[in-house]
Amino acid sequence: MSTSPATYRHVLGVAEFRWLWLAHLLSVIGDQLARVALTLLVFDRTESAGLAALTYALTYLPDLVGGATLAGLADRFPRRDVMVAADLARAALVAAMAIPGVPLAGQVCLLAVVQLLTAPFSAARQAALPDILSGDRLMLGLGIISMTYQASLVVGFGAAAALVAEFGVHTALLINAATFALSALLIAHGLSPHRPAALTAGSRSAAPGQWATIRAGWHGVARDPRLLTLLAIACCSGFYVVPEGLAVPYATELGAGSAAVGWLLAANPVGTFLGMLVLRRVRVDRRLVLMGPLAVASSAILIPTPWAPGLAAAVVLWTLSGLFSAHDMITQAAYVEATPPHLRGQAVGLAIAALRAAQGVAIVAAGIFAQLVAPSTVIAVAAVLGTLAATAAAVRWSRLGPASTPRRASGPSR
Repeated sequence: MSTSPATYRHVLGVAEFRWLWLAHLLSVIGDQLARVALTLLVFDRTESAGLAALTYALTYLPDLVGGATLAGLADRFPRRDVMVAADLARAALVAAMAIPGVPLAGQVCLLAVVQLLTAPFSAARQAALPDILSGDRLMLGLGIISMTYQASLVVGFGAAAALVAEFGVHTALLINAATFALSALLIAHGLSPHRPAALTAGSRSAAPGQWATIRAGWHGVARDPRLLTLLAIACCSGFYVVPEGLAVPYATELGAGSAAVGWLLAANPVGTFLGMLVLRRVRVDRRLVLMGPLAVASSAILIPTPWAPGLAAAVVLWTLSGLFSAHDMITQAAYVEATPPHLRGQAVGLAIAALRAAQGVAIVAAGIFAQLVAPSTVIAVAAVLGTLAATAAAVRWSRLGPASTPRRASGPSR
């Protein structure tokens, strides 16, 4: 494998990746549009901020369930077909949400199913990437997907508010349905239809049923120390996302205004973007060595938060945490390449579920403890725990030695 870093031109020069990237952009914006539109609708009908917040929070729960149970569809069927089917189904469900007269409870349930279908779509996309890109190009491609996701969240929030204000909730939902339909069209047109399912007909008969696929994926991860260690490193993000969940009370603790919340929330994504640019220039054979130390630093840099002299210092610390957390694109690339192709979809789904659980539990726990002690103290405690957990995972990764180098993807880079 060449040690020369890939460039964005190398990755975006691959036609299949360009189509997949555009479809991903539309899907993420559509996801946010549905969440925000329905949350606003709930608040409009109930005038309850609590119910509105609960509605928005519930849209993330299906990702946890779907990642563990439905991601295996990306192994049992051609991944291109899974993505197209998931997008078309989401388009139909969101269009049904827009029908006048549908009860509010029905709309919430429909949105939950829409989010449930996000898991097999995401698993199929991540599992298909090693068939399109390999080596350094795969890592950079995952970085582009990640950066696009962060940017699309911001665009999705802003677009949702503007569309709902201008056209109303029902029209906004129809626009959302159109984004999913267009995403399906892009994938159907841009990805090769000739790649079969990862599980061949013979292997499906040997392990029939969706539950067998789920078990095979779980066992595949549990029995592979490389995959378990990579998953542990990824789940350490649950500790260094705590500041995101406490940005509002922490800004209040600093005595800063609402503008400070924006600076704090922007710090991590900006740092992550910069970190990805820096890591892209690091020699390929050095990145896996740096992954563990960077995971440790992502949490450790947040420990001084309680002693930060003001907003500017806190923003610097949080930005540096984001910069170090760019190691996640190395972790993702190593994880998908180290996973056997026939288990890749379910393994990715398991990782999605684990990440949701780690981040969700951490933010909820931090919120509870922030009722008892200062938010800055909670952030520091989470940072200490994250540093310890990441150190343990990093040491384990280093002890795995050369065997930890991910296998080449089954498909050639193009």
